[in-house]
Amino acid sequence: MSEMLIDYYKAIEDSSAKMLEAAKMEDWDGVVRFEGACAVLIEQLRHRARSEQLSPNSRAEKNRIMRRILHNDAQIRYLAEPWLAHFEQKFDGHNTQLH
Repeated sequence: MSEMLIDYYKAIEDSSAKMLEAAKMEDWDGVVRFEGACAVLIEQLRHRARSEQLSPNSRAEKNRIMRRILHNDAQIRYLAEPWLAHFEQKFDGHNTQLH
């Protein structure tokens, strides 16, 4: 059973890698799409983890996967900073109010 649980971590890592590739290509819509897929997988993982546990080997693999996901996330954030700065600058000075 824990094999299925680790598969969620692997799928999240895969989506994270796809997010990074999209960010490298400045495909921010793609980043958002893969981020949505990650959110769904994370929710499914949370639900499943309530009734299943990882084996010791799977826990070690999970830790390796989590480090790669965090590394991808850091790179995505680094790549997104200029885009976010441009986005913020575009709306600075404009009297936009969201209701």
